[in-house]
Amino acid sequence: MSSLRPVSGTAEEIRALLLAWDAAPDPPPLVIETSGSTGRPKRVVLSRAAMRASALATIARLGGPGTWELNLPPSYVAGVQVIYRSIVSPGDRRYLSLVPTQLVRRVEDPALLAYDAVLVGGGPLDPRIRRQAEAFGIRVVQTYGMSETCGGCVYDGVPLDGVALKIDAEGQVLVGGPVLFDGYEDEPARTASVLQNGWLLTNDLGRLDEDGRLQVLGRIDDVIISGGVKVPPVAVARQLQSHPSLEAVEVVGVPDPEWGERVVAVVVGAVSLDELRDLVTPREWAPRELVFVSELPLLDNGKVDRAAVRELAR
Repeated sequence: MSSLRPVSGTAEEIRALLLAWDAAPDPPPLVIETSGSTGRPKRVVLSRAAMRASALATIARLGGPGTWELNLPPSYVAGVQVIYRSIVSPGDRRYLSLVPTQLVRRVEDPALLAYDAVLVGGGPLDPRIRRQAEAFGIRVVQTYGMSETCGGCVYDGVPLDGVALKIDAEGQVLVGGPVLFDGYEDEPARTASVLQNGWLLTNDLGRLDEDGRLQVLGRIDDVIISGGVKVPPVAVARQLQSHPSLEAVEVVGVPDPEWGERVVAVVVGAVSLDELRDLVTPREWAPRELVFVSELPLLDNGKVDRAAVRELAR
């Protein structure tokens, strides 16, 4: 059965519901049920005002109204936004949203040249893949966001118009602005733990470059403590990706009697441990073990299944 509380159904059914929702004088918010890839699942409450603010800011940033091709599950926030943007601001331009794995598989697909922009979000994008796609002529826009921000709210490190960013004393990324969610359905305590004084506590570690662009370093709850050193796995994986023989990599921590947690790189490709360790600074972050796989496990929404990666590393 199709519904907007939570969003469910086929793409055609959800589009019909969103058309009526957008045209209604004062509709109730829709609800996105998350996959639980970074914790237990949540029901994220999103108002029409927040969804509109996100959709219109996206169109303004990309250069104008257009149609969107759906290549993502329609019940997740990225898929819902693809449908909703086409409703709010249709036009002649063409846009596409992908997760990094999808771009990897289509990095030199001539069909992607027909799009005015290809948005890539939902996880880290290998810089080599981006350079390869752009050299082929594809306009790649890397996005950062979550269900609680109506999807992507930072494009290529720069927040959308109206979106505010700051880094707190612990290095956590905070997001403010009209794209924020109303809360978690029937979970006021959980809402209060992340929505404080108009700011969303994202639980992501990040920093702002000298030009003010956001760099996401990983999850606060995903930091590896190895020999007393805090190791951000996303930052380590980003450095490892520079190896030309590495097709894909995830970095995780596994229990270790000596180090507390051992830094392990789960990799697709023909590389040696010493080669990869030499790529990492500071040296204390370098992986101490490699696990070779033919491909990384994925969730239904295309994101890497971190829990499954940890099991492989064990």
